[in-house]
Amino acid sequence: MNPSPPAAPARSHVLVTGGAGFIGSHLVARLLADGKAVVVIDDLSTGSLDNLQAVRSHPRLRIIVSTVSGCGELPQLAAAAECIYHLAAAVGVELVLNAPIRTLMTNLRETEVLLDAAVPNRVPVLLTSTSEVYGKSQQPAFSEADDLLIGPPHQTRWGYACSKLMDEFLALAYARERALPVVIARLFNTVGPRQTGRYGMVEPRFIAAARSGQPLKVYGDGSQTRCFCLVNDVVEALIRLQACPAARGEVFNVGGTEEVSIRQLAELVIEVLGSHSKIEHLPYSQAYAPGFEDMRRRKPQVDKLARVTGFRPSTSLREIIRVTSAALGSFA
Repeated sequence: MNPSPPAAPARSHVLVTGGAGFIGSHLVARLLADGKAVVVIDDLSTGSLDNLQAVRSHPRLRIIVSTVSGCGELPQLAAAAECIYHLAAAVGVELVLNAPIRTLMTNLRETEVLLDAAVPNRVPVLLTSTSEVYGKSQQPAFSEADDLLIGPPHQTRWGYACSKLMDEFLALAYARERALPVVIARLFNTVGPRQTGRYGMVEPRFIAAARSGQPLKVYGDGSQTRCFCLVNDVVEALIRLQACPAARGEVFNVGGTEEVSIRQLAELVIEVLGSHSKIEHLPYSQAYAPGFEDMRRRKPQVDKLARVTGFRPSTSLREIIRVTSAALGSFA
């Protein structure tokens, strides 16, 4: 008589890498509110336990301070996971430019290790990617099916873009070759409470300056445009994508579609906050080290996300600025 196959491990928690980061901490709080048990793996290189302060003592939350690759429990944690959200990555323009080796190795090595851990039990993985993979494309709005145009290797920015694109290729290869349930979310500019301007993020820099009466420093001529998405909307999209079987093996843009120039963003921050701050323009050569090349537009098409999940981010930029500033408390 043949022995029975080993029982599949109980699905006891949701695993979130990078769960102490800006987006990750909001995702963790939402999962806990939804009744999930959550295990966070984060080395705190760009995240902070302060981001999890409101839920840190929650009985269904466990926090492991480690890289993904350095976590000895990873195989067991992955095997027992209901699903995995892989948010651990090098983030921020300044980090990408100042620490290119760390950026590349973090994005490539940690993703490979995570996917390997998920394969034996085919645990569903949601991988967060970035709009940077669209590169120098001049499309007025980016679609997931668009060709990608990456710049030359001596410009550091494109190393980051390629590392995240390789994450996508690797995840989709695991989906095809090893039947791993994978979904990829290409995140555009995500903003909201707890985001820091420490790594070059523009909206928290502007809000902090406006609140303190300091000049808002706009890099370049300010005509470059972006779309911003409230972190709560991003979290909603990620949860819906993870729960949707039709999303497996697919790539989805996740972001807002209200396009604004960086100069207009600075003006709107000053208006919404009732600040008396001025706007100053700073040449890119003074703002960043050599090797930086800015993109003129970054607008996503989110029709695919809406069609598959029934959700489309819609919080206005004015409301995003208000919510983000309110989370900081009263003006000093």
